[in-house]
Amino acid sequence: MDKQHTVIENGWVSIENGKITGTGAGETKVSSSDIDAGGRLLVPGFIDAHTHLGIVGNALGFEADDCNEETDPVTPNLLAADGINPFDFCFEEAREAGVTTVLSSPGSANAIGGVICALKTNGRRIEKMMIKNAGMKFALGENPKTAYNDRDETPVTRMATAGLIREHLVKAKKYLDDLNDYEKDSENNDLPEFDAKLDATVPLLKKEIKAHFHCHRADDILTAVRISKQYGLDTVLIHATEAHKIADLLAEDGACAVIGPVIGDRSKPELAGQDIKTAGVLHKNGVKVAICTDHPVVPIQYLALNAALAVKGGLDRDEALRAVTVNAAEICGISDRVGSIEKGKDADIQLYSSDPLDVMSSPDFVMINGETVKDRLIYS
Repeated sequence: MDKQHTVIENGWVSIENGKITGTGAGETKVSSSDIDAGGRLLVPGFIDAHTHLGIVGNALGFEADDCNEETDPVTPNLLAADGINPFDFCFEEAREAGVTTVLSSPGSANAIGGVICALKTNGRRIEKMMIKNAGMKFALGENPKTAYNDRDETPVTRMATAGLIREHLVKAKKYLDDLNDYEKDSENNDLPEFDAKLDATVPLLKKEIKAHFHCHRADDILTAVRISKQYGLDTVLIHATEAHKIADLLAEDGACAVIGPVIGDRSKPELAGQDIKTAGVLHKNGVKVAICTDHPVVPIQYLALNAALAVKGGLDRDEALRAVTVNAAEICGISDRVGSIEKGKDADIQLYSSDPLDVMSSPDFVMINGETVKDRLIYS
């Protein structure tokens, strides 16, 4: 796909120093370093817009689970990057499935969980794998209630969860105002005393990162929208399980959503309205959607299967591909680097011999930052 996200027949892509340097159609100069795709379909590397990859370790239980700091319901100062293990085997499974970028997030036990990391799935040093700190995690509904009810602490109601979020945002806005006043006039204004939680929220209030709201029920989704409007947050709705019930309202608000996992059982009360039609209904109403696995809830390698099920539920097939490529990149604020095949973007690409959304498909070739991480091509 080019920058208009359309199909190029008999196309070519040039790559240098890990970046895409050009695209086009027709014959090109052939050198010994060129790769003949043999008529295969070239698509951008897949992006999973909501996971806990590496922050919940593979099959290791509590010791490898660093997803939820359930000792404090408000922890915006925590960085997912500090809890991600890049040596987790599931990173390899992601690469094998053509998933080249993920957002790995703190969990949803806390009203405010911490800072979300957008990263590539290849590498050993997190700082080398990172694209950026891409968002702050918020959670509404059942999960914070359950976590803190078990501890007999606040919050145990939806009111208290929203109240904690509002209280923190008010304090953070005052902190930012004080910082701005000091910067404008340091002689007549004091620098506010450093507060790690408030300081971590400054990029959110400045719209340098987005608010990712975990919300399943329709009322919780609308609470996320309401809070976001009140405090001027650039918001992404995560899961949005019952969003099909309010698709027209979300379209009016210009909302965007990361839907998923699409496959799975209705394992808790707020999933009662789960339906594979949600992504399709949202798209038809004009709401931009991405699709996620919520790994390890659904293993990362089944991202394309989740997209295929959304197609079965009514989502346009090409839109399903966008939901795990360019839409995901745009929703997550990383489309300057990934999500489409165009000049200047990272060379994250994959080749298929068949439909990428076919359950039997697997990429023959995967490249991340111009480095080949999977090669099943046969060279003559």
